[in-house]
Amino acid sequence: MTRSRQQVSVIGSGAVHEAAAEEVGRLLAEGGCVVVTGGLDEVMAAAHRGAKAAGGTTLAILPGESRAAANQWADHVVVTGIGHARNLAVAASGDAVIAVGGSWGTLGEIGFAMRLGRPVVVLEGGPAVEGVPRAATPAEAVEATLAALGV
Repeated sequence: MTRSRQQVSVIGSGAVHEAAAEEVGRLLAEGGCVVVTGGLDEVMAAAHRGAKAAGGTTLAILPGESRAAANQWADHVVVTGIGHARNLAVAASGDAVIAVGGSWGTLGEIGFAMRLGRPVVVLEGGPAVEGVPRAATPAEAVEATLAALGV
């Protein structure tokens, strides 16, 4: 039986965080991980763009009912039709979670990931959550995440 690759969910929002998200996506792909996001724009698109630049695989979990809403770097698309409730699916689909920027939805995803026992790392600039480790750089965030996964 073959073991599937690790999946890491990259969550967050904010155009100002796109460069960091792109680097996170690239580093995760270089580490052999599938990059999971909510599939839309800003941080989500940037993480997928970085993963694709490194030859990686991406998964988009959309809030709406149309696959056409996914960013152009999404290899596989899950259409949920459940709006913000899809945040649970994003958090649950990752073996670990990295937060880049973000707001209320990101806080919800962090909460879901913690409740599910997923390792979470927040990149500086993201929301501060007691008990959740922070990383100063994308490389530190990915390194901590891969270490938590035993990769």
